[in-house]
Amino acid sequence: MEDRRAEKSCEQACESLKRQDYEMALKHCTEALLSLGQYSMADCTGPCPLEIESIKIESLLYRIASFLQLKNYGQADEDCRHVLGEGLAKGDGAFQAVLCCMQLKGKLQPVSSILAKSLTGESLNGMVTKDLTRLKTLLTETEWKNQWASARL
Repeated sequence: MEDRRAEKSCEQACESLKRQDYEMALKHCTEALLSLGQYSMADCTGPCPLEIESIKIESLLYRIASFLQLKNYGQADEDCRHVLGEGLAKGDGAFQAVLCCMQLKGKLQPVSSILAKSLTGESLNGMVTKDLTRLKTLLTETEWKNQWASARL
């Protein structure tokens, strides 16, 4: 039941981002992450760990976009390092699979466009720019891979 609440919060966060309600998106993402924090992987009988990880990544990406729009660059950078560090460190392809799924559902575009706008329109310090640029590159690669795969079909 908890996973449905977290998933619902992610959906609401995405809609808030699309409507430009960044404070609401941030609230929904935080609720989703808190809800997921109640899970122990040992007693995971409902959703599989991949579903939980997917919701967590999605929530963090929406939080990053919300923080950027609210000009809270320090918190955006912290979430960015968190999502990149955990996502890429595993090396099992789950992180890229979540990004591909988000792209196919049209959920990656708001995050990607906010990242692009922040990187070109704001004067950010070097470390924040480095992390956000890495994330933006990863999202762009995901978009291109999906477009290329769709074109081949």
